[in-house]
Amino acid sequence: METIIFAWLLVILAATSPVVKAKYYSRSHIVDVPTTTKETHLHFFLHDTLSGDNPSAVLVAKPNNTVVQEGNPIPFGAVYVFDDPLTEGRDPKSKVIGNARGLYASISRGSDLTLLFNGDLEFTSGEFNGSSISVACRDPLVLVKEMAVVGGRGKFRMAKGYIRNNAVFFNTTSGDAILEWHVTVFHP
Repeated sequence: METIIFAWLLVILAATSPVVKAKYYSRSHIVDVPTTTKETHLHFFLHDTLSGDNPSAVLVAKPNNTVVQEGNPIPFGAVYVFDDPLTEGRDPKSKVIGNARGLYASISRGSDLTLLFNGDLEFTSGEFNGSSISVACRDPLVLVKEMAVVGGRGKFRMAKGYIRNNAVFFNTTSGDAILEWHVTVFHP
């Protein structure tokens, strides 16, 4: 008898419960946002050092049976975390204006060396002190490339934009690099 009552309760609950629509999205609606968008241009240098006693990027994972060595610092599957200084000039001793922190992973098995870059570039001085831009994209290891700005914090909240990035120095043996960044950011 208890089983029959329980079964009827389940039937009644199922019949009277609201229908749930399983969708991966909700309806779009208009949101009042600022109508003005600022365009900001930034220019700085990123110093990525894998070698020496105080590297700014370190290997944290690699596939089994993979050798990471001079001449092959970024084999397929290698994952590095980085905390690279951002400077006003190309010289590593020029004024530090911030840091880039994140990770990159080697995602190409072929001869076209490619990384997946995910980083937060925080500014620690000047007008944008405490603000950052977020970068996430494929990063082909070529001399000149374009990368995507996908967000930000502080004055760059809800930012979008692009980066023209070129290697002004790259040591193929150690993997050390100095990259010049020309950033165009659109933000509220």
